[in-house]
Amino acid sequence: MTPNEKTLIKFYSAFANADASTMCECYHSKIVFRDPIFGLLKDNNVCQMWKMLIKKSKGNIKIELSNVKVDEHIGSAQWVANYNFSKTNRKVVNVISSQFHFKDGLIKKHTDDFDIWNWSKQAFGITGSLFGWTGFFQKKIQKQARLSLKKYIETNNAT
Repeated sequence: MTPNEKTLIKFYSAFANADASTMCECYHSKIVFRDPIFGLLKDNNVCQMWKMLIKKSKGNIKIELSNVKVDEHIGSAQWVANYNFSKTNRKVVNVISSQFHFKDGLIKKHTDDFDIWNWSKQAFGITGSLFGWTGFFQKKIQKQARLSLKKYIETNNAT
């Protein structure tokens, strides 16, 4: 197993165990993260996002990792997250494709991609089914997610 593969296994094992601190150990200090919900996040905000998501899930999240492929610079993985969306308590099964760039054995860039319309149908029910495909609704989701993260950071003095 290569060092970068070990890093990804450690990251997702920690996620499956609701251990955000260990997840953050896998990130470079100048991490750049992007996904359809939060958009672009950098540095400590990325770790704070994972801490917030794990806290909101109350540790009730199931992570299934597959298709890990890495070399000395880049990597990819598929994973499925099963959880209840905290705002609506609706069951979500999110199928995610991730891309990574590594530096010094750590994840320097992490991009998660998934079908936000499918996610919004599960998370918001009929509202998500009707509007989840629209740019307006997706921007609203992203704005709410970023506001939740900002409040979490302020509440937890996590700078």
